[in-house]
Amino acid sequence: MRDAWVAVDHGRVVATGHSAGPRGGAAGGATEIDLGDVAILPGLVNAHTHLELSYLQDHVPPAPAFVTWVKDVMAARRLRPDPNAPDILDAIDEAIAHATACGTALVGDISNTLTTFGPLARSRLGGIVFYELIRFNAPDPAAIVEKARQEIDALPPAEHVRPSLAAHAPYSVAPLLLREIKRALQHDPFAPCSVHLSEAAEEVEFVKSGSGPWRRLLEQLGAWDDRWVAPGVTPVEYLDQCGFLDGRVLAVHGVQMTLPDLARLKACGTTLVTCPRSNGHTGAGAPPLEEFYRSGVRVAVGTDSLASSPDLNVFAELATMRALAPSVPPAHLLESATRQGARALGFDAEFGTIEPGKRARLLAVSIPRRTIDVEEYLVTGIVPEQLRWVE
Repeated sequence: MRDAWVAVDHGRVVATGHSAGPRGGAAGGATEIDLGDVAILPGLVNAHTHLELSYLQDHVPPAPAFVTWVKDVMAARRLRPDPNAPDILDAIDEAIAHATACGTALVGDISNTLTTFGPLARSRLGGIVFYELIRFNAPDPAAIVEKARQEIDALPPAEHVRPSLAAHAPYSVAPLLLREIKRALQHDPFAPCSVHLSEAAEEVEFVKSGSGPWRRLLEQLGAWDDRWVAPGVTPVEYLDQCGFLDGRVLAVHGVQMTLPDLARLKACGTTLVTCPRSNGHTGAGAPPLEEFYRSGVRVAVGTDSLASSPDLNVFAELATMRALAPSVPPAHLLESATRQGARALGFDAEFGTIEPGKRARLLAVSIPRRTIDVEEYLVTGIVPEQLRWVE
Protein backbone atom coordinates (compact mmCIF):
# COMPACT_ATOMS: atom_id res chain seq x y z
CA MET A 1 0.00 0.00 0.00
CA ARG A 2 1.55 3.30 -1.06
CA ASP A 3 0.92 6.50 0.95
CA ALA A 4 -0.77 4.44 3.64
CA TRP A 5 -1.32 4.74 7.37
CA VAL A 6 -1.62 2.39 10.31
CA ALA A 7 -3.43 3.20 13.54
CA VAL A 8 -2.11 1.76 16.80
CA ASP A 9 -3.77 1.73 20.21
CA HIS A 10 -2.35 0.14 23.37
CA GLY A 11 0.22 -1.85 21.41
CA ARG A 12 -2.26 -3.26 18.90
CA VAL A 13 -3.03 -2.46 15.29
CA VAL A 14 -6.58 -1.11 15.12
CA ALA A 15 -6.84 0.01 11.50
CA THR A 16 -4.96 0.52 8.24
CA GLY A 17 -5.76 2.43 5.09
CA HIS A 18 -4.68 4.78 2.30
CA SER A 19 -4.03 8.43 3.01
CA ALA A 20 -6.82 9.37 0.63
CA GLY A 21 -9.32 7.32 2.59
CA PRO A 22 -10.93 7.92 5.99
CA ARG A 23 -8.58 7.66 8.96
CA GLY A 24 -10.96 5.83 11.20
CA GLY A 25 -8.16 4.76 13.51
CA ALA A 26 -7.07 8.34 14.12
CA ALA A 27 -10.36 9.54 15.57
CA GLY A 28 -10.82 10.83 19.11
CA GLY A 29 -7.82 13.17 19.15
CA ALA A 30 -5.22 10.50 18.40
CA THR A 31 -1.72 11.70 17.62
CA GLU A 32 -0.64 11.52 13.99
CA ILE A 33 3.03 10.85 13.22
CA ASP A 34 4.48 11.26 9.74
CA LEU A 35 7.24 8.68 9.47
CA GLY A 36 8.58 10.07 6.21
CA ASP A 37 9.86 7.95 3.33
CA VAL A 38 9.70 4.53 4.95
CA ALA A 39 8.23 1.11 4.39
CA ILE A 40 6.29 -0.21 7.36
CA LEU A 41 6.29 -3.97 7.72
CA PRO A 42 5.79 -6.56 10.46
CA GLY A 43 8.71 -7.45 12.68
CA LEU A 44 10.73 -10.20 11.01
CA VAL A 45 10.80 -13.85 12.04
CA ASN A 46 14.08 -15.72 12.41
CA ALA A 47 12.60 -19.20 12.38
CA HIS A 48 15.86 -21.03 13.12
CA THR A 49 18.81 -19.92 15.21
CA HIS A 50 20.99 -21.21 18.07
CA LEU A 51 21.47 -18.31 20.47
CA GLU A 52 23.41 -20.44 22.96
CA LEU A 53 26.18 -20.81 20.36
CA SER A 54 26.65 -17.06 20.04
CA TYR A 55 29.92 -17.19 21.99
CA LEU A 56 31.40 -19.23 19.12
CA GLN A 57 31.26 -16.32 16.69
CA ASP A 58 34.48 -16.28 14.63
CA HIS A 59 35.68 -19.43 16.46
CA VAL A 60 34.53 -22.07 13.93
CA PRO A 61 36.07 -21.64 10.47
CA PRO A 62 34.31 -22.46 7.19
CA ALA A 63 34.55 -26.15 6.34
CA PRO A 64 34.77 -28.06 3.06
CA ALA A 65 32.44 -30.77 4.43
CA PHE A 66 29.59 -30.61 6.93
CA VAL A 67 30.91 -33.34 9.22
CA THR A 68 34.19 -31.44 9.53
CA TRP A 69 32.32 -28.35 10.68
CA VAL A 70 30.27 -30.39 13.18
CA LYS A 71 33.44 -31.85 14.68
CA ASP A 72 34.89 -28.36 15.07
CA VAL A 73 31.74 -27.15 16.86
CA MET A 74 31.75 -30.16 19.18
CA ALA A 75 35.41 -29.59 20.03
CA ALA A 76 34.77 -25.90 20.74
CA ARG A 77 31.79 -26.68 22.98
CA ARG A 78 33.75 -29.25 24.96
CA LEU A 79 36.18 -26.50 25.92
CA ARG A 80 33.31 -24.57 27.56
CA PRO A 81 31.11 -27.19 29.29
CA ASP A 82 29.22 -24.74 31.55
CA PRO A 83 26.30 -23.27 29.56
CA ASN A 84 25.77 -20.64 32.26
CA ALA A 85 29.30 -19.26 32.18
CA PRO A 86 29.17 -15.44 32.33
CA ASP A 87 30.72 -14.89 28.91
CA ILE A 88 28.30 -17.35 27.31
CA LEU A 89 25.34 -15.56 28.90
CA ASP A 90 26.77 -12.19 27.85
CA ALA A 91 27.05 -13.45 24.26
CA ILE A 92 23.41 -14.56 24.34
CA ASP A 93 22.29 -11.13 25.55
CA GLU A 94 24.38 -9.42 22.87
CA ALA A 95 22.93 -11.69 20.18
CA ILE A 96 19.38 -10.93 21.32
CA ALA A 97 20.09 -7.19 21.22
CA HIS A 98 21.68 -7.55 17.78
CA ALA A 99 18.74 -9.54 16.39
CA THR A 100 16.30 -6.94 17.72
CA ALA A 101 18.32 -4.11 16.17
CA CYS A 102 18.15 -5.96 12.84
CA GLY A 103 14.35 -5.98 12.92
CA THR A 104 13.59 -9.41 14.37
CA ALA A 105 10.43 -9.79 16.45
CA LEU A 106 10.24 -13.60 16.76
CA VAL A 107 12.77 -16.42 16.89
CA GLY A 108 12.72 -20.17 16.70
CA ASP A 109 15.66 -20.80 19.01
CA ILE A 110 17.29 -24.22 19.29
CA SER A 111 18.76 -25.04 22.69
CA ASN A 112 20.37 -28.14 24.16
CA THR A 113 20.38 -26.64 27.66
CA LEU A 114 17.41 -24.23 27.95
CA THR A 115 19.97 -21.57 28.91
CA THR A 116 18.44 -19.09 26.45
CA PHE A 117 14.92 -19.21 27.90
CA GLY A 118 15.56 -16.69 30.68
CA PRO A 119 17.39 -14.11 28.53
CA LEU A 120 14.68 -14.33 25.87
CA ALA A 121 11.90 -13.99 28.45
CA ARG A 122 13.54 -10.78 29.71
CA SER A 123 13.90 -9.35 26.21
CA ARG A 124 11.56 -7.85 23.62
CA LEU A 125 11.97 -10.91 21.40
CA GLY A 126 9.20 -13.48 21.35
CA GLY A 127 9.16 -17.00 20.02
CA ILE A 128 9.84 -20.63 20.78
CA VAL A 129 12.76 -22.16 22.63
CA PHE A 130 13.06 -25.64 21.17
CA TYR A 131 14.62 -28.02 23.69
CA GLU A 132 16.55 -30.17 21.26
CA LEU A 133 17.15 -33.81 22.08
CA ILE A 134 20.13 -35.72 20.66
CA ARG A 135 20.51 -39.46 21.32
CA PHE A 136 21.10 -42.03 18.62
CA ASN A 137 21.63 -44.91 21.03
CA ALA A 138 18.60 -44.54 23.31
CA PRO A 139 17.73 -47.66 25.34
CA ASP A 140 14.93 -45.82 27.19
CA PRO A 141 13.54 -43.07 24.94
CA ALA A 142 10.47 -42.53 27.13
CA ALA A 143 12.69 -41.66 30.09
CA ILE A 144 14.69 -39.18 27.99
CA VAL A 145 11.58 -37.35 26.88
CA GLU A 146 10.02 -37.42 30.35
CA LYS A 147 13.13 -35.82 31.84
CA ALA A 148 13.05 -33.14 29.16
CA ARG A 149 9.38 -32.46 29.83
CA GLN A 150 10.07 -32.07 33.54
CA GLU A 151 12.78 -29.53 32.81
CA ILE A 152 10.41 -27.63 30.53
CA ASP A 153 7.66 -27.70 33.15
CA ALA A 154 10.08 -26.22 35.70
CA LEU A 155 10.60 -23.09 33.60
CA PRO A 156 8.89 -19.94 34.88
CA PRO A 157 5.95 -18.64 32.84
CA ALA A 158 6.81 -16.08 30.17
CA GLU A 159 4.38 -13.87 28.33
CA HIS A 160 5.93 -14.04 24.87
CA VAL A 161 8.31 -17.03 24.95
CA ARG A 162 7.17 -20.65 24.89
CA PRO A 163 9.18 -23.86 25.26
CA SER A 164 8.74 -26.93 23.09
CA LEU A 165 10.61 -30.08 22.11
CA ALA A 166 12.74 -30.72 19.04
CA ALA A 167 14.66 -33.59 17.49
CA HIS A 168 18.15 -32.81 16.28
CA ALA A 169 18.31 -34.82 13.03
CA PRO A 170 17.63 -38.27 11.51
CA TYR A 171 21.28 -39.27 11.96
CA SER A 172 21.44 -38.32 15.65
CA VAL A 173 18.04 -39.31 17.09
CA ALA A 174 16.87 -42.91 17.47
CA PRO A 175 13.60 -43.86 15.71
CA LEU A 176 11.82 -44.64 18.98
CA LEU A 177 12.99 -41.33 20.43
CA LEU A 178 11.51 -39.54 17.43
CA ARG A 179 8.18 -41.20 18.19
CA GLU A 180 8.37 -40.35 21.89
CA ILE A 181 8.99 -36.69 21.06
CA LYS A 182 5.92 -36.63 18.84
CA ARG A 183 3.87 -38.43 21.46
CA ALA A 184 4.86 -35.89 24.10
CA LEU A 185 3.85 -33.01 21.85
CA GLN A 186 0.35 -34.43 21.51
CA HIS A 187 -0.33 -33.02 24.99
CA ASP A 188 -0.14 -29.54 23.43
CA PRO A 189 -1.84 -29.52 20.02
CA PHE A 190 -0.42 -26.08 19.21
CA ALA A 191 3.24 -26.70 20.07
CA PRO A 192 5.58 -26.69 17.06
CA CYS A 193 8.54 -29.03 16.64
CA SER A 194 11.82 -28.66 14.80
CA VAL A 195 14.30 -30.98 13.11
CA HIS A 196 17.42 -30.49 10.97
CA LEU A 197 16.58 -32.37 7.77
CA SER A 198 18.40 -33.20 4.52
CA GLU A 199 21.06 -30.68 5.42
CA ALA A 200 24.11 -32.33 3.87
CA ALA A 201 25.10 -35.13 1.50
CA GLU A 202 26.57 -37.16 4.38
CA GLU A 203 23.13 -37.32 6.00
CA VAL A 204 21.54 -38.62 2.80
CA GLU A 205 24.23 -41.26 2.48
CA PHE A 206 23.81 -42.38 6.08
CA VAL A 207 20.02 -42.76 5.93
CA LYS A 208 20.25 -44.55 2.58
CA SER A 209 23.01 -47.01 3.43
CA GLY A 210 23.99 -46.68 7.09
CA SER A 211 27.56 -45.89 6.10
CA GLY A 212 29.80 -42.93 5.46
CA PRO A 213 31.17 -40.12 7.64
CA TRP A 214 28.16 -40.03 9.98
CA ARG A 215 28.47 -43.73 10.78
CA ARG A 216 32.16 -43.27 11.53
CA LEU A 217 31.49 -40.25 13.74
CA LEU A 218 28.81 -42.07 15.75
CA GLU A 219 31.22 -44.96 16.28
CA GLN A 220 34.00 -42.58 17.37
CA LEU A 221 31.64 -40.97 19.88
CA GLY A 222 30.51 -44.34 21.25
CA ALA A 223 26.97 -43.48 20.18
CA TRP A 224 26.44 -46.12 17.48
CA ASP A 225 23.55 -48.57 17.91
CA ASP A 226 24.11 -51.96 16.27
CA ARG A 227 20.35 -52.55 16.25
CA TRP A 228 19.72 -49.67 13.86
CA VAL A 229 18.99 -50.62 10.26
CA ALA A 230 19.34 -48.06 7.49
CA PRO A 231 15.87 -47.42 6.04
CA GLY A 232 17.23 -47.06 2.51
CA VAL A 233 15.17 -43.97 1.67
CA THR A 234 15.71 -40.23 1.73
CA PRO A 235 15.74 -38.47 5.13
CA VAL A 236 12.36 -36.88 4.34
CA GLU A 237 10.81 -40.25 3.49
CA TYR A 238 12.33 -41.73 6.64
CA LEU A 239 10.81 -39.13 8.98
CA ASP A 240 7.49 -39.39 7.19
CA GLN A 241 7.52 -43.17 7.64
CA CYS A 242 8.23 -42.58 11.34
CA GLY A 243 5.08 -40.43 11.54
CA PHE A 244 7.15 -37.40 12.46
CA LEU A 245 6.22 -34.93 9.73
CA ASP A 246 3.06 -32.84 9.94
CA GLY A 247 1.90 -29.25 9.87
CA ARG A 248 3.53 -28.39 13.20
CA VAL A 249 7.04 -29.39 12.13
CA LEU A 250 9.76 -27.00 10.98
CA ALA A 251 12.15 -28.92 8.72
CA VAL A 252 15.37 -26.93 8.69
CA HIS A 253 17.84 -26.56 5.79
CA GLY A 254 16.65 -29.02 3.08
CA VAL A 255 19.79 -28.46 0.97
CA GLN A 256 19.72 -32.06 -0.31
CA MET A 257 15.96 -32.46 -0.80
CA THR A 258 14.63 -33.91 -4.05
CA LEU A 259 11.48 -32.77 -5.83
CA PRO A 260 9.53 -35.77 -4.41
CA ASP A 261 10.84 -34.79 -0.95
CA LEU A 262 9.47 -31.29 -1.38
CA ALA A 263 6.13 -32.65 -2.60
CA ARG A 264 5.99 -34.84 0.50
CA LEU A 265 6.66 -31.86 2.78
CA LYS A 266 3.92 -29.90 1.05
CA ALA A 267 1.47 -32.79 1.47
CA CYS A 268 2.33 -32.98 5.18
CA GLY A 269 1.95 -29.22 5.65
CA THR A 270 5.50 -29.03 7.00
CA THR A 271 7.35 -25.70 6.85
CA LEU A 272 10.82 -25.71 5.31
CA VAL A 273 13.19 -23.25 6.98
CA THR A 274 16.10 -22.18 4.81
CA CYS A 275 19.41 -20.77 6.12
CA PRO A 276 21.55 -20.31 2.98
CA ARG A 277 24.42 -18.30 4.47
CA SER A 278 24.99 -20.95 7.13
CA ASN A 279 24.85 -23.72 4.52
CA GLY A 280 27.70 -22.11 2.66
CA HIS A 281 29.82 -21.79 5.80
CA THR A 282 29.31 -25.37 6.98
CA GLY A 283 30.03 -27.06 3.67
CA ALA A 284 26.45 -28.28 3.26
CA GLY A 285 26.08 -26.50 -0.09
CA ALA A 286 23.59 -24.07 -1.59
CA PRO A 287 19.89 -24.80 -1.07
CA PRO A 288 17.78 -25.13 -4.25
CA LEU A 289 15.62 -22.16 -3.33
CA GLU A 290 13.85 -21.82 -6.65
CA GLU A 291 12.76 -25.46 -6.38
CA PHE A 292 11.54 -24.80 -2.84
CA TYR A 293 9.20 -22.07 -4.00
CA ARG A 294 8.11 -23.80 -7.21
CA SER A 295 7.10 -26.87 -5.20
CA GLY A 296 4.55 -24.92 -3.19
CA VAL A 297 6.00 -25.95 0.17
CA ARG A 298 5.79 -23.35 2.94
CA VAL A 299 9.16 -21.60 3.25
CA ALA A 300 10.41 -19.66 6.27
CA VAL A 301 13.79 -18.02 6.91
CA GLY A 302 16.47 -18.60 9.54
CA THR A 303 19.98 -17.31 10.11
CA ASP A 304 21.24 -20.36 12.04
CA SER A 305 23.83 -19.52 14.70
CA LEU A 306 26.73 -17.10 14.91
CA ALA A 307 28.95 -20.18 14.75
CA SER A 308 28.07 -20.43 11.04
CA SER A 309 26.66 -17.02 10.03
CA PRO A 310 28.25 -13.57 10.16
CA ASP A 311 25.23 -12.02 11.88
CA LEU A 312 21.58 -12.57 12.82
CA ASN A 313 20.20 -10.11 10.28
CA VAL A 314 17.23 -11.70 8.48
CA PHE A 315 17.38 -8.89 5.89
CA ALA A 316 20.89 -10.07 5.00
CA GLU A 317 19.57 -13.62 4.68
CA LEU A 318 16.89 -12.34 2.31
CA ALA A 319 19.54 -10.66 0.18
CA THR A 320 21.39 -13.96 -0.14
CA MET A 321 18.14 -15.71 -1.03
CA ARG A 322 17.45 -13.09 -3.69
CA ALA A 323 20.87 -13.69 -5.23
CA LEU A 324 20.42 -17.48 -5.20
CA ALA A 325 16.84 -17.40 -6.49
CA PRO A 326 16.38 -14.45 -8.86
CA SER A 327 13.17 -15.90 -10.27
CA VAL A 328 11.38 -15.85 -6.89
CA PRO A 329 9.31 -12.67 -6.49
CA PRO A 330 10.50 -10.41 -3.65
CA ALA A 331 7.01 -10.52 -2.14
CA HIS A 332 7.36 -14.27 -1.63
CA LEU A 333 10.69 -13.82 0.15
CA LEU A 334 9.21 -11.18 2.43
CA GLU A 335 6.26 -13.42 3.20
CA SER A 336 8.70 -16.17 4.21
CA ALA A 337 10.41 -13.79 6.65
CA THR A 338 7.13 -12.63 8.21
CA ARG A 339 3.83 -14.47 7.75
CA GLN A 340 5.22 -17.97 7.13
CA GLY A 341 7.68 -17.82 10.01
CA ALA A 342 5.05 -16.56 12.44
CA ARG A 343 2.63 -19.28 11.36
CA ALA A 344 5.24 -22.02 11.69
CA LEU A 345 6.10 -20.95 15.24
CA GLY A 346 2.44 -20.70 16.23
CA PHE A 347 2.40 -16.90 16.64
CA ASP A 348 0.40 -15.98 13.54
CA ALA A 349 -2.55 -14.76 15.62
CA GLU A 350 -0.39 -11.86 16.84
CA PHE A 351 2.54 -11.45 14.45
CA GLY A 352 3.46 -11.77 10.80
CA THR A 353 1.06 -9.29 9.16
CA ILE A 354 -0.25 -5.77 9.71
CA GLU A 355 -3.95 -6.09 10.43
CA PRO A 356 -6.38 -5.11 13.17
CA GLY A 357 -5.98 -7.04 16.41
CA LYS A 358 -2.36 -8.00 15.92
CA ARG A 359 0.55 -6.68 17.95
CA ALA A 360 1.98 -3.44 16.67
CA ARG A 361 5.54 -4.77 16.63
CA LEU A 362 6.23 -2.91 13.40
CA LEU A 363 9.35 -1.83 11.52
CA ALA A 364 9.89 1.41 9.64
CA VAL A 365 12.61 0.95 7.03
CA SER A 366 14.04 4.06 5.36
CA ILE A 367 13.45 3.96 1.60
CA PRO A 368 15.13 6.27 -0.94
CA ARG A 369 12.57 8.72 -2.23
CA ARG A 370 12.70 7.61 -5.86
CA THR A 371 12.46 3.88 -5.17
CA ILE A 372 9.97 2.31 -7.57
CA ASP A 373 9.93 -1.31 -6.40
CA VAL A 374 9.88 -1.21 -2.60
CA GLU A 375 9.67 -4.98 -2.17
CA GLU A 376 12.74 -5.45 -4.37
CA TYR A 377 14.59 -2.86 -2.33
CA LEU A 378 13.77 -4.63 0.94
CA VAL A 379 15.38 -7.89 -0.20
CA THR A 380 18.62 -6.42 -1.49
CA GLY A 381 20.25 -5.84 1.91
CA ILE A 382 18.91 -3.69 4.76
CA VAL A 383 21.23 -2.74 7.62
CA PRO A 384 20.18 -1.82 11.18
CA GLU A 385 20.90 1.88 10.61
CA GLN A 386 18.03 1.97 8.10
CA LEU A 387 15.29 0.82 10.44
CA ARG A 388 13.51 1.70 13.64
CA TRP A 389 10.72 0.13 15.63
CA VAL A 390 7.29 1.78 15.48
CA GLU A 391 5.33 1.11 18.65
